[in-house]
Amino acid sequence: MLDIALTGGTVVDGTGAQARRADIGVRDGRIVAVGRLDEAAARTVDVSGLVVAPGFVDPHTHYDAQLHWDALATPSSWHGVTSVIGGNCGFTLAPLEPGDADFTRRMMAQVEGMPLVALEEGVDWSWRSFGEFLDALEGNVAVNAGFLVGHCALRRFVIGEESTGRESSPDELEAIEELLHRSIDEGALGFSTSLSSTHNDGDGRPVSSRFASPDEVLRLSAATGAHEGTSLEAIVQGCLGRFSDDEIELLASMSASAGRPLNWNVLSVKAEDAERAWHQLAPSRRARDIGGRVVALTMPVFADQNMSFLTFCALWLLPGWRDVLDVPVPERVRRLQDPAVRAEMMAKARASDNLSQLVEFERYMIGPEELSEANADARGRMVGELARERGLDPFSCLVEIVANDDLQTVLWPQPGADAPEDWELRRQLWDDPDVLLGGSDAGAHLDRMLGSSYPTRFLGDCLRGRRLVSMERAVQLMTDVPARLFGLRERGRIAEGFWADLVVFDPETVDAEPAWISFDLPGDSKRLLSRPIGVRSVYVNGVETIADGDPTGATPGTVLRSGRDTETVATGTASAR
Repeated sequence: MLDIALTGGTVVDGTGAQARRADIGVRDGRIVAVGRLDEAAARTVDVSGLVVAPGFVDPHTHYDAQLHWDALATPSSWHGVTSVIGGNCGFTLAPLEPGDADFTRRMMAQVEGMPLVALEEGVDWSWRSFGEFLDALEGNVAVNAGFLVGHCALRRFVIGEESTGRESSPDELEAIEELLHRSIDEGALGFSTSLSSTHNDGDGRPVSSRFASPDEVLRLSAATGAHEGTSLEAIVQGCLGRFSDDEIELLASMSASAGRPLNWNVLSVKAEDAERAWHQLAPSRRARDIGGRVVALTMPVFADQNMSFLTFCALWLLPGWRDVLDVPVPERVRRLQDPAVRAEMMAKARASDNLSQLVEFERYMIGPEELSEANADARGRMVGELARERGLDPFSCLVEIVANDDLQTVLWPQPGADAPEDWELRRQLWDDPDVLLGGSDAGAHLDRMLGSSYPTRFLGDCLRGRRLVSMERAVQLMTDVPARLFGLRERGRIAEGFWADLVVFDPETVDAEPAWISFDLPGDSKRLLSRPIGVRSVYVNGVETIADGDPTGATPGTVLRSGRDTETVATGTASAR
């Protein structure tokens, strides 16, 4: 007898094949029949008029901490995500020496925007090895979750405090390499690193992976390739704008030395600078020349995001801006109100090729939150419009507003690069085999950015909006394509023998609601949330985890471990251990 039968639905199987009417039979967590069912079922669900698709695979998340207090990995699971990859950008919570928990918490709060109080109250930090970290999640998650092991954690474990400040010695590198081998043996899906100047620890110093030599990075990449079912992830300075020749060679060589795919985050697209977007695929072309594969992640929709001058956000990354903003609020307000300081800030920002769009303040919307009455006329309005009314430049107008609120004003940047030609360029890039949809950063930057709703928003756009790709292609790009890149065994498709990771949605309504601010994290910390529209149910390993938008309380997720749950996706000849 079947455990579950989903009958009457339209199946989009993840391969890109045309949608078809079919029933689905599930037993022992796997799909055992697609088409006409010949067995009775303990539970039959009529999904007529609805689409049944594979659960979505999010290739770039930071749910490493959140899963310890939120088994559902919300809001991703609400939007049909059934598998997540964490441990990205060189940052993981393990391996961990007992005395380094506070350092790691403060680093994660800084680089990934996780509220410090949530990390303190929501995670018990009782593990030491990577395997113990994974064991703490086993049986306690409602999604399938796999994690790379982060370079910063490896260096800190071996070198200690001096890892932030210098290269490793030959003996230390050997110990780091052995720790990486051990972590992958215990289940890590691979290796991730950061060489980006935007990443600093809780003390404001460059994170430890930034002090690693190219030789160290390549040694660890090659070590990763000695294990079955592994992959690489990296972020370098050029990910934000344009790769240098050295970065192109490094990314390509990392992949080639491992014989494993490498992905990086995130490819931004603007038609007026189309050459830059295509240039960012140079590591992919070089990797293919030398036996590797480098894949760029890109988002298919805009992520909801906000900023403020009160807390750390992307504005701090602008050249020279941290020097102005990293002071007590009264002094910060005084500096911002100084026209000479503002002029210098803008000059430095506009000289930045990678981040200059952040100071297009005319496209910022003032949040509707009720703060100072002096800002009553500004709530919910665009800064550009207000600046024209007041006869000010946009930055001066914005400073006038935020100063009234002691910098508590929530700012909502509106999307740029939103013209038809921008979206046509995106569509072209999505067809490139070295471009992958994803990069939500879910679980990170919780109070400032929300990318985790991208599956439902993209489906809504494909069905009723821009219609850049078909529903079948959209589903394929978010299911089978990422599953194959990471070598996820029997996931990403609706096919006999595959795990029953499924999402059932209404094609007439599927979408995501606008983001809102919620104070539901440990310690009443805030984050952005968005509810799905039209998602009827989500199944993970054959067990319903979301029913009519509500969690069922089931935790059937698998902690994905390399080799057992992943198979090797080879790109060339891997190095031997």
